[in-house]
Amino acid sequence: MIKACEKASKIIIRDFGEIENLQVSKKGPKDFVTKTDKRVEKILIDELSKSKKNYSFITEETGKILNKNKDIFWIIDPIDGTTNFLHGIPHFAISIALEISGEIISGLIFDPIKNEIFYAEKNNGSYINNSRIRVSKKSNLEECLFASNSEGIKLIHPELNLRNTGCAALDLAYLGCGRFDGYFHNKINLWDIAAGKIIVEEAGGKINIIKGFKSEKLDIRGGNPNIYEKMIKKLAKF
Repeated sequence: MIKACEKASKIIIRDFGEIENLQVSKKGPKDFVTKTDKRVEKILIDELSKSKKNYSFITEETGKILNKNKDIFWIIDPIDGTTNFLHGIPHFAISIALEISGEIISGLIFDPIKNEIFYAEKNNGSYINNSRIRVSKKSNLEECLFASNSEGIKLIHPELNLRNTGCAALDLAYLGCGRFDGYFHNKINLWDIAAGKIIVEEAGGKINIIKGFKSEKLDIRGGNPNIYEKMIKKLAKF
């Protein structure tokens, strides 16, 4: 996974440096796809298939690719934070997760610009660039920093300190290493959060149960164990 990301990142870094020359097509509100997305996805699929040629794929751009092992999936988002990428904002990431029989057992989130690799394996902890990470220990919601895309939540709970970074994968990675204390997001795709889910859990955090591929949008909630239930109560009506 690391080798695949490192190879793909060369394309991302090169194109990010020439952002004004990218050909962009719009596929929906706030949802763009670029040539870079497609090239990066192809590299990731090719590299991962070299070592695990029978594994299937779930990807943002291509959808499902069924191979011999139909209960083992690589879940790929080639560039999470595409809108940031297109506007020259250096906050986006490659996200890869491995799901076996509906359970995510490993995940990796690579920020090529900051050169930060977040990764986790089931029962083996979470790491950033080979250093172990843990979620924060804060227990007072008013002292916490949350990440969310949820428009209008500030009107309901103005006391919450919120950030909307435009990159769900890095939001979860930051939750895992204690930069954020909680995270919530409505109507999101599996490939945006699959790797982050296990990174948060292996870092000692709590996250709502998400199993298997779903075509519908997902509502995700995550936080350190001291504030998770308090956060859930706050968001009950949202």
